[in-house]
Amino acid sequence: MDDYPALDAVDHALALAPEDYKRQLKAEQERLNKLEMEMYQKRIPLMVMYEGWDAAGKGGNIKRVAQALDARAYTVFPSPAPTKPELLHPHLWRYWTRLPKAGHVGIYDRSWYGRVLVERVEGFATPSEWGRAYDEINEFERELVRWGAILLKFWVDVSPEEQLRRFRDREQDPAKQWKITDEDWRNRDKYPQYKAAIEDMFRLTSTPFAPWMVLESDDKRYARVKALKIINDALEARLREK
Repeated sequence: MDDYPALDAVDHALALAPEDYKRQLKAEQERLNKLEMEMYQKRIPLMVMYEGWDAAGKGGNIKRVAQALDARAYTVFPSPAPTKPELLHPHLWRYWTRLPKAGHVGIYDRSWYGRVLVERVEGFATPSEWGRAYDEINEFERELVRWGAILLKFWVDVSPEEQLRRFRDREQDPAKQWKITDEDWRNRDKYPQYKAAIEDMFRLTSTPFAPWMVLESDDKRYARVKALKIINDALEARLREK
């Protein structure tokens, strides 16, 4: 692919004023609620996948999407360490078992890209395993799109400076201390390795049928509204095809 995101090109200054955020968030959530009903009636599955830096705001972004949906219509799929039975299968097997039904929404809080991100950097996968995973993932996503799914892949980005501010804020706030772990600091120390892995991921898996989209999240408000707009535009485009 010649057209894929670049971390060095992310504009960290993008932001929304609080009043603009409230107005646009309400409008986009109402829009999504209506579109979801049409999507359900036409049996279109929607898959919204989030990857991103620690403390970038994935959870808050997911929350604003879920708020707009009927609770019966969506499932949030986390991506914890694989279980022993899952390790006995190919790495994508556990995601084949976590797909939304036709007409429903699957939201992925991290995903099958762990193989080429954390597993690559931390040595949980061998070079041959993560090296062949790019083609495996592309074929997996191609099959999802052929099935009829709308597949949206978000990278939630935050500058190193803003990430450090959020880490320190979490450490100092008793209500947020559970959000920060030693692992977060270790991951931050490996920024160059993760940056290289992310850039390879963009280059090798941003395809015409499943492109990567960056959510600039130094201002979380901006990222939340952008995600909702992208989801709504994708749903409207598909519904116009039917």
